[in-house]
Amino acid sequence: MISRRHFMQASLATTALYGASGFGNWGRLAAQQALTQNDLLDFETSGNVTLIHITDIHAQLQPVYFREPEINIGVGDVIGKPPHVTGADFRKMYGIEDGTAADYALTYDDFTALAGTYGRMGGMDRISTVVKSIRADRPDALLLDGGDTWQGSLTALRTNGQDMVNIFNALGTDAMTSHWEFTLGIDRVMEIVENELNFPFLGANIFDTEWDERAFEPYKMFERGGVQIAVIGQAFPYMPIANPKWMFPDLSFGVRQENMAELVAEVRAAGAECVVLLSHNGFDVDRKLAANVDGIDVILTGHTHDALPEPVLVNKTYLIASGSHGKFVTRLDLDVSDGEMKGIKHRLIPIFTDVIAPDPEMTAMVEAERAPFKTELEEVIGKTDSLLYRRGNFNGTWDDLICNALISEREADIALSPGFRWGASVLPGADITREDIFNATAMSYPEAYRSEMTGETLHLIMEDVADNLFNPDPYYQQGGDMVRVGGMGYRIDINQPQGKRITEMTLLKTGELIDPTQTYVVAGWASVNEGTEGPAIWDVVEDFIKREGTVSVDPNTSVKVVGA
Repeated sequence: MISRRHFMQASLATTALYGASGFGNWGRLAAQQALTQNDLLDFETSGNVTLIHITDIHAQLQPVYFREPEINIGVGDVIGKPPHVTGADFRKMYGIEDGTAADYALTYDDFTALAGTYGRMGGMDRISTVVKSIRADRPDALLLDGGDTWQGSLTALRTNGQDMVNIFNALGTDAMTSHWEFTLGIDRVMEIVENELNFPFLGANIFDTEWDERAFEPYKMFERGGVQIAVIGQAFPYMPIANPKWMFPDLSFGVRQENMAELVAEVRAAGAECVVLLSHNGFDVDRKLAANVDGIDVILTGHTHDALPEPVLVNKTYLIASGSHGKFVTRLDLDVSDGEMKGIKHRLIPIFTDVIAPDPEMTAMVEAERAPFKTELEEVIGKTDSLLYRRGNFNGTWDDLICNALISEREADIALSPGFRWGASVLPGADITREDIFNATAMSYPEAYRSEMTGETLHLIMEDVADNLFNPDPYYQQGGDMVRVGGMGYRIDINQPQGKRITEMTLLKTGELIDPTQTYVVAGWASVNEGTEGPAIWDVVEDFIKREGTVSVDPNTSVKVVGA
């Protein structure tokens, strides 16, 4: 093991070790078609503790295409700070060359062309290879899952998350936290936690509403490398607002900053020499939490799907962002001694499907989980002439397609599609399979409603969602993107206060301004209200694509953004 002095020097000089982006030379090698698995996994073991972080996989067992966002606007103190940097600005910040593997993995420019060169990313059998490789080097490495694991695919929906539970048990996960897991309903969550999960389901901020007591384990103590490590779990704080409360009626959530400070003090008093927060807060919420709560060494952040090639240091806390959909695995080596963390060494490992060899055991498991649904998954529904993607603060072509389907199939004037950040991409010219549709729609409250709304109600909805995204206080942000709108355009000034951000709402089919007093037929999906009626959104989309045969989504120019 290298000396502590040299380890500290290495920790503070990531660029010297791995190049400006923190990736080493794998981006250049990939561009030369010379990238190997060893290049991706090469890591000089340091310190005495290793953490492995996966988050927001959204039930993607297989490799996928996933385009990173074109627009990710920061407000208040985080303007221009990671993760609110995209495209060319992101590449400049991290020293990434255009057209390289790092460019493809981390930015959106030329995504379609670069996808042809570098291929799909992720896949649980490739992730298993990476985890096993790290553990061969550091046998007692902790594997920590940041949640959003049991939702987001046809197989997870059909099995109530069982496929993902089986896979993550086999992977040797040490602990997890949660978000979309609760949309399986509290009965199913408890069945899994109590009877099926081989590791702790942590949620320090989840309380029973009747007794105001913690409903799940708040933390787990591990001894690794002669060090006592406290892993605290923080579930998504805004569950009862962003998701249907009726699915978990007796639970309350929240950031609970004061409780977190008390808990950090508690684990320190119990002997923890290193405190790790396994979080599903979202990056900006975690940034504020780190600034306000002392004693947390590392926050493994999730929810907002950010992938950053270097840690972000806030006071003495390192924030680690590991992306989503299985595109990346983070390895973090820590040097902990004398009751404190002395050094850190970080690697964001891109899971290039064509480079990393699949683990045969995991491949067999994945195939077995998918086998009962193989015919259904692979059925071709249509084709696309356009790149279908979801991420970005405003427009995503997948949701433009969904909105077109809602307007057509539900005979609506206006369509609303939630600003979810999950959903794999589909390349132009590709077949659209039923699996592709479910990757963008698979959830437990899929009813596509049709209702009448006044212009005033529409404006209130738009303003409410905009405040979730652009409130300058991160604790009032829920981490999604702006509601997608079909059939209506609007202007948004992100610097205005709530109630004044959204103007010039226009009915596109007539070019007339939305009248606050007039009633419009609106179709949407993913309502949090119990008893919502309507066909499942995947059926609506499938019917539309079948009728169209080949879909083409025109560039959406109906949203005018001011102040970004």
